[in-house]
Amino acid sequence: MTALLSRAVLTLGCAVLIGARDLAGQAIAIDTDDIAGVVTGPHGPEAGVWVIAETRDLPTKFVRIVVTDDQGRYLLPDLPNATYSVWVRGYGLIDAPKVSGQPGKLLNLTAVAAPTPRAAAHYYPAGYWFSLMHVPTKGEFGAPGADGSETAPNVHSQAEWLRILKSGGCWSCHQLGSLGTREIPAALGHVPSSVAAWDRRIQSGQAGGAMLGIVNQLGRNRALAMFADWTDRIAAGEVPPAPPRPQGVERNVVITEWDWADPKAYLHDEVSTDRRNPTLNQNGSLYGSLELSADYLPVLDPVHNTASRVPLTVRDPNTQAAAGTGMPQSSPYWGSELIWTSKANVHNPMFDERGRVWLTATVRPPENPDFCKAGSTLLSAKLFPLNRAGRHLAVYDPQTRKLTHISTCFSTHHLMFAEDSNRTLWTSGGGPVVGWLNTKLFDATGDEERSQGWTALILDTNGNGVRDDYVEPDQPVDPSKDKRIAGGLYAVAPAPDGSVWGTILGFPGAIVRLVPGPNPPQTALAELYELPLDKSGTPVAGFSPRGGDVARDGVYWTALASGHLASFDRRKCKRPLNGPTATGQHCPEGWTFYPEPLPQLQGVTDPGSAGASYYTWVDQFGVLGLGKNVPIKTSNAAEGLLALVDGKWVVLRVPYPQGFYTKWLDGRIDDPNAGWKGRELWATVSTRAPFHMEGGRGTTSKVLEFQLRPDPLAR
Repeated sequence: MTALLSRAVLTLGCAVLIGARDLAGQAIAIDTDDIAGVVTGPHGPEAGVWVIAETRDLPTKFVRIVVTDDQGRYLLPDLPNATYSVWVRGYGLIDAPKVSGQPGKLLNLTAVAAPTPRAAAHYYPAGYWFSLMHVPTKGEFGAPGADGSETAPNVHSQAEWLRILKSGGCWSCHQLGSLGTREIPAALGHVPSSVAAWDRRIQSGQAGGAMLGIVNQLGRNRALAMFADWTDRIAAGEVPPAPPRPQGVERNVVITEWDWADPKAYLHDEVSTDRRNPTLNQNGSLYGSLELSADYLPVLDPVHNTASRVPLTVRDPNTQAAAGTGMPQSSPYWGSELIWTSKANVHNPMFDERGRVWLTATVRPPENPDFCKAGSTLLSAKLFPLNRAGRHLAVYDPQTRKLTHISTCFSTHHLMFAEDSNRTLWTSGGGPVVGWLNTKLFDATGDEERSQGWTALILDTNGNGVRDDYVEPDQPVDPSKDKRIAGGLYAVAPAPDGSVWGTILGFPGAIVRLVPGPNPPQTALAELYELPLDKSGTPVAGFSPRGGDVARDGVYWTALASGHLASFDRRKCKRPLNGPTATGQHCPEGWTFYPEPLPQLQGVTDPGSAGASYYTWVDQFGVLGLGKNVPIKTSNAAEGLLALVDGKWVVLRVPYPQGFYTKWLDGRIDDPNAGWKGRELWATVSTRAPFHMEGGRGTTSKVLEFQLRPDPLAR
């Protein structure tokens, strides 16, 4: 009998099952590395609330979050050996007191009902608070006051104004509606009015000059009055509508968080794997980009729960810090300290097939070398010479720990690899051109001049299917020639068919499909698809794209400033895709719009929402488990990820810390045979103001892992 029992225990190994009994008398089977139990409130089990477990016992702070099922049961799976603070957070509640828990034990929890609507609303996502803002109505545009105080004198419609606020300005760097923005910080000191407080606030820190510029675009006096009215009403007790609790598959999410970087730095992006092959770098380290803030790559090892750094350098020591040293007013968080010091200004990382990390990075001052300019023998320079480039490329090899600088003639912003034999690295941010690097040639020769190229964006307006002489953007269409467009790509996404897609910012904004051809500098042709307008120039539905991505079926998905996710399917187009009329407004039928699941702003009657998502990433390979080619938005206003599945939203909300705001995500498969445990999405906290988040000054960026199990109690 003893031998039989011993063999039974050995068979279970590390997955020893413990019969944890909930309040309803039903057993919750757990392993020795799980914590499970039931959450009960004043009226019984609490369904759809979050259970949060946090520990500082590991090398970096570790958090795991799950959602209760319809009987209030929860299971926190696969916890590292540590002692955890565990508590309940949910809509309609206030945070319950934290209790101590250890893996392998039952831990029933008590939820605390919010005593007032105001107390409950404290936990709502930023977008709900932002929706209380009374923005200028449509009638305020087109007839500004003599001094321009009623509206922005250079903005012609409410939609254009919203684009500046939500995509071209404030929301592109941080949230509006977070605790750090919906209240006036006491550190500003005595100010005579809320308008004066906002006037002082937007001048704070190294971003003060940029914020002043945005507010001036919005109409300084009108914008300051709007912000002041918003915070005054909130201070007086106004609260937004309540969000719904997680439902259905949303309750199956497991979120894990690790701290990385430092409190003075902010993240822009992270990368975990190769976009073309999500099985690359299985269980490996993640790398982040700190943009303006600091000259190192933050690194997370999620297996050992450790965070480290890779130092960054520039090629030319005369390269200046990207953020500058100007500061109109001191920061209420950091005083007059210059916390952003980066010269490399790394914006976007990507893995290649060898596990190297490619970066958009500044390597030298902006004046270009001669091979980029007129008189060069380089084909791209002969066709379209470039005199300056603000950001270039670099590559870091984790095996050799070597960082290689690559000086490009074109500026870079985002980057992504194509699925071609040259392993072409396409970039955005080049202004009038789209640039690329032939990484196969670069690896073989180390020759950065021969390996790079760029092209202007040329429409085939004469309709003959080839690239010819062209007219400039400010010239009318000539039936005998092609036409160059002035807009540059913001996002970039190579498609499996060899085309390259991207977005053009602005109003109404557009997307571009570029077909490189056999010799891209002189054969590439572009297609332009603007967001559709009616005859009066008013958006038909959504407007102003930002980050987007292409699915493997050729459908392009992008986040819009109007608070939509939009898809564009060129297969639906009814008119010719080239020729004299194919200049942007020729395929309205290709667009479909999906409003984000958030309230709309006060004063806005058009479709959409208060949402302002930064980017959209397409799960081409079905990594998360919701299906292939599922678009997922960063959903900065909703504080989570938004996945659109068969036309319906799945909201993967991050409840802790409040203020989750990311600019990119990717998906990795660590073990294709391990079910949900072997696959996950990765994101990072990307706000430029982590001190606006829950925790205030001292809060660092985090790496977040999203996994989707088959049910809320799956181990």
